[in-house]
Amino acid sequence: MSELKTCFKRVDYDLGGLLHYIDIGDIGLPDIQRPFVWSNSKVRDLFDSMYRGFPVGYLLFWENAQPNGTKQIGVGAKAHTVPSRLIVDGQQRLTALYAVFRGKTVLDDDYRERQIEIAFRPRDGKFDVADAAVRRDPEWIANISTLWASGKSSYQLVKAFLQSLGQKTPLSDTEEEGISHNLDRLFDLQKYPFTALEIAPTVDEEQVADIFVRINSEGVKLNQADFILTLLSVFWDEGRQALETFCRASRQPPTAGKGASPFNHFIQPDPDQLLRVAVAVGFERGRLKSVYQVLRGKDMDTGAFSADRREAQFTVLKEAQAHVINLTTWHQFMSALVGATFTNTRRHGRWRRSTRISRRRRKRSCGCCGR
Repeated sequence: MSELKTCFKRVDYDLGGLLHYIDIGDIGLPDIQRPFVWSNSKVRDLFDSMYRGFPVGYLLFWENAQPNGTKQIGVGAKAHTVPSRLIVDGQQRLTALYAVFRGKTVLDDDYRERQIEIAFRPRDGKFDVADAAVRRDPEWIANISTLWASGKSSYQLVKAFLQSLGQKTPLSDTEEEGISHNLDRLFDLQKYPFTALEIAPTVDEEQVADIFVRINSEGVKLNQADFILTLLSVFWDEGRQALETFCRASRQPPTAGKGASPFNHFIQPDPDQLLRVAVAVGFERGRLKSVYQVLRGKDMDTGAFSADRREAQFTVLKEAQAHVINLTTWHQFMSALVGATFTNTRRHGRWRRSTRISRRRRKRSCGCCGR
């Protein structure tokens, strides 16, 4: 009987270190692997918990088993072209923190860019979502991203805020001391400790999904499409971006003069749905588990991985995906839906077929059977 071994290790980080590893590409944080679904109020609560010294949960990483010949996750030049760790659980938290500390925009679930602006009142250490009233009030720092984006030291920031506030409201020594302490505490959130569980690279994707489901308090289940999208992020990021771009365009009416668009009133697909169609077209397979292994370059007979085999399989997927997101094919599909008398009315998350028959069809139909 084989001996069971622990498949993960515990690693401690501080927030500043995590952000640095994301900056240089050592930790793969996909910029649009999944839309950012947290509300600004939830980000505010995250910062409030960290500021108070409360725990905000651990992170789950998966060590990259294919370090050679891969591309980085995300966009922009990185010092490390290959991420050594991929995020399995904690992406929303890290995306929120990275966006605020670096002043970056995020994509919401409708693929629209938005800025996360979290306000802070140094007098009492209160966080809030920035609004017009907060921005007018000198007691508030309307967007805490400016603290770290400025590149200034905590001493300079505290001094500048006290001078600005003092011009509006006289401050006692006790008030200045309290404000200074609270601003220093905010600035020091970069030192906030995180614990990550790093899963060994020998663990396969099905086991990782099972681990995620067992330990994740939200109960959000990863599926095989999630792993293939992550694989695309590493080996063919342009393909993943093409899926995201297509899905985004299907939700937004086209601008005049921009040409054809996938926008329609029937279907707003997600990347994993289009991916499933591409897999069916390219590999004639319905199950994504085996396709994941194939795309990694695995020989299903010997179990060995090959970079040449991986490239050949990705070529098949590229051709299939190009066909799936081809606008001519897409518009023909939309015409087929219209011809089948589907309406754009949702019922329980599904499209329904119209039961009404047009006048023209009634005139052509048979009087006895309706055909």
